[in-house]
Parts: sequence; C-alpha cells; structure tokens
Amino acid sequence: MSEHEDLKAVVEDGDGICVIRGGQNIRGWNNIRYKAGLSAKNVGSEKLSMNIATIPPGGVAYAHIHVDFEVMLYILEGKVRHEYGDFLKKTIDNEAGDFIYIKPGVPHEVFNRSDTEPVVAMVARSDASEWENIVNYDRETGKVVLG
Repeated sequence: MSEHEDLKAVVEDGDGICVIRGGQNIRGWNNIRYKAGLSAKNVGSEKLSMNIATIPPGGVAYAHIHVDFEVMLYILEGKVRHEYGDFLKKTIDNEAGDFIYIKPGVPHEVFNRSDTEPVVAMVARSDASEWENIVNYDRETGKVVLG
C-alpha cells in the first residue's frame, strides 16, 4: 500500500466535506513528525495543505527553502528558534501562542529550544503537495542543494 493510500484510509469523505478525526503522528520529513493532515494526497485539495507537526526535544528541521509557496504556523506547544535569511544569520524565537508566516524562498532552519519538551505546531501551506516543492539549503555556501 502506498503513502497516498494510507493517507486516504484515515479520511471520512462526506461528499463535499472531508474529515480526519484525531490521529497519531504517522509520517515524517526532515526530522519532523506529522499527523495525516489534509493535502492533495488524501482529499484532492488543489491549493492548500494543513497539518500538525512535531519536532522532538532537541530536534532540528535542517535548512531548507519553500519554493513558490507560503507557510503559516501556529505554535501549540513548546519553544522554537528559526535561523533564517542569507547564510541563516538572522534568528527569531517563538513559543506557544505565536503565529509565524514564512515567505516563499526564505532559507530557514528550525530548532526545538528544549531538550525535554516537543514543539507542536499547526502548519498551513499554499501548496497542496506539501513537501515536493521544498529544497535543501547549505548554510555554509548560501546555495540550494539539489538531490
């Protein structure tokens, strides 16, 4: 069974309104764990995806760039640091209750600031494919890493 089939299995399709009830973290990308969430993969959305992401204690989502799509986050639990911009020289700290907007094309790396508590965030993207339009970024060279 493929990932797409797995993701579709958790959806209640009510002929116009789709629902996923609760659920566990069932997949991952770049050291982040995700619930099934909603995307083109399971509800056929064309322009949006939404998920709950968890970064484990002490975890890092390594440097990357969202190509041609926006991301909005709401921190539900924990404390996070974004290092961002050219060579990731800028930093911003956020915690539970903060909203974050990441413009398309901004290099960033995400750190859980706690060694004991996870970061849990709601993530909304203007890209229904979720991770397909993300590229790695080398903080030393300031360049996109392909492959």
